[in-house]
Amino acid sequence: MTENNDLGLRLIRRALISVSDKTGILEFARDLRRLDIEIISTGGTAKVLREAGIEVRDISEVTGFPEIMEGRVKTLHPKIHGGLLGVRDKPEHQAAMHNHGIEPIDLIVVNLYPFEETIAREGVTIEKAIEQIDIGGPAMIRSAAKNFRNVAVVTGPEWYDRVLNELKAKDAALSLVTREKLALRAFTRTADYDRTIEIYLLKRAFPYLLSEAVEGQDAVRVGDLPSQVDLFCEKTADLRYGENPHQFAAIYSVEGAPSGIAQAEVLSGKEMSFNNYVDTDAAWQLVCDFEDLACAIIKHTNPAGVGHGVTAEKAYRKALATDPLSAFGGIVAFNRTVDEEAAKAVIEIFTEVIVAPEYTPSAIEILRARKDLRVLRPGTWETAGKLEYKQISGGMLVQTRDSHKLTKEDLKFVSKRQPTEEEIRSLLFAWIVCKHTKSNAIIYAREGQTVGVGAGQMSRVDSVKIGAMRAQLPLQGSVLASDAFFPFRDGIDEAAKHGITAVIQPGGSVRDEEVVAACNEHGLAMVFTGVRHFKH
Repeated sequence: MTENNDLGLRLIRRALISVSDKTGILEFARDLRRLDIEIISTGGTAKVLREAGIEVRDISEVTGFPEIMEGRVKTLHPKIHGGLLGVRDKPEHQAAMHNHGIEPIDLIVVNLYPFEETIAREGVTIEKAIEQIDIGGPAMIRSAAKNFRNVAVVTGPEWYDRVLNELKAKDAALSLVTREKLALRAFTRTADYDRTIEIYLLKRAFPYLLSEAVEGQDAVRVGDLPSQVDLFCEKTADLRYGENPHQFAAIYSVEGAPSGIAQAEVLSGKEMSFNNYVDTDAAWQLVCDFEDLACAIIKHTNPAGVGHGVTAEKAYRKALATDPLSAFGGIVAFNRTVDEEAAKAVIEIFTEVIVAPEYTPSAIEILRARKDLRVLRPGTWETAGKLEYKQISGGMLVQTRDSHKLTKEDLKFVSKRQPTEEEIRSLLFAWIVCKHTKSNAIIYAREGQTVGVGAGQMSRVDSVKIGAMRAQLPLQGSVLASDAFFPFRDGIDEAAKHGITAVIQPGGSVRDEEVVAACNEHGLAMVFTGVRHFKH
């Protein structure tokens, strides 16, 4: 019997077994022999089978060629791959097999050298890891999977019972559907295996190639996004639920990406939730944009307050003063080491997460006393690579990350009154915070401290009003930042009522002259950045 076209059955007469993981292989092989299926095998596997009393034929007997180079070359031979790739109902294939003495192989049972397990061991050298890169195994798996209409390929012990049950039920035959399932799993296995090798080599052997390989950096440098992007993600943990309790969620680590919140070490506290991760990443990216010591308190990805300080504790106090009510249950991020004084300040109110590059031992002890406080350490200031991704229905949006840094020299002074040096420092501070606030975004600030935040409004003038309304600190003498241009003068007129002294905005509106004129009427200084910072 060859194949029953109605049922898609293929009779299994010969099997090749070559496994590194020998779990369950003796029982599987014994049952194959009971079904009168011939077994051929490679050195190590053949020895194990033979010692268990299972009749087996050596691979070298089939190929007429010995295993050489410490087993590196044993199955890469026409009599193996011809037996796997030969199409049974093509006369020319059958003739070639007959002329060259190639016998068909109907089933292969192959699992690969334990590369993943090897690199997971402490102290493994690159040389030892490379020796565990399987060559013949993936080649056989792919050959058999390509020819799934004629050959079945089993890549792991989890398939043994299912395959044996069908062989026993169908007189040593397997259905086309089963062979298709096995082929799909085979290609998935080799793809995962090769991806693991690629990432290991990028991290350990060729780290200087990492950024180019993971992010398509060469294309980005010339201003053209790559034609294809690959995200190598591995699930690191299941989460209790997603954004809401009825949603399932997990966290995945992007292989090769700089260390960040996804890879952060949780030093203390309950497990992180989906929303914790989202908000913590927003907080971390904000503080990492500052060169000076900074603290940010985030609620629902928007800043409730941001502060500079000569110490972490003083920076936190400044951030907290912006909006103490909203800070309750927030995320606190520092871009410097958290010491004992800062730790004591943070635990004065309920906080969900604290994230910082490092903590002093005494600070850790204080923070761990709060069992409901999650303490994270990302271990680096890097926030991400050059590309960022946003999923939409049916596809993915990809863009270069908003990594623009504004300096005093970039500012364009457009009002009659020039800003003072203190105002310039305040404007640059407010501009960074504005960059990390959902649009439409308005930030009231003074030097080193936010005063009021208006975020995520449909109208820019509403953001101006809300930022002022929510301010707990005096607005008089503060400056204002807008993430995009003012389309009308109404935003300036509203802000002037609250006593601001200077404004920073991108410029570029058809009504820029009208907006600048409003500043001049109110005696405000205004600077243009030429850069917009929409954040959706």
